[in-house]
Amino acid sequence: MSALPPCPQCSSEYTYQDGALLVCPECAHEWSAGETAESAETDKVIRDSVGNPLQDGDTVTVIKDLKVKGSSLVVKVGTKVKNIRLVDGDHDIDCKIDGIGAMKLKSEFVKKA
Repeated sequence: MSALPPCPQCSSEYTYQDGALLVCPECAHEWSAGETAESAETDKVIRDSVGNPLQDGDTVTVIKDLKVKGSSLVVKVGTKVKNIRLVDGDHDIDCKIDGIGAMKLKSEFVKKA
């Protein structure tokens, strides 16, 4: 049995080969044999709703009314958000919105200004 590399996402040792791909049975991550954890992280590009790449410090505009969970506030369409910070996770933008405060947004609901 050949020694296969551990999973780049969860570091599981129980990977197996399925054709040209390596598969992790614990987290179901699939990757090519030449890919490493470093190359997977550097290839990730966060894009806005129309496909423009986003970077830390960009200014974006909200394209849809967004209800704020746990309050009666609403982030209105056209609200400009300055100096965003990109993070990992489901909500990939950290920001501060005037009148509301610190929030996390999904990149699919913003457009680069």
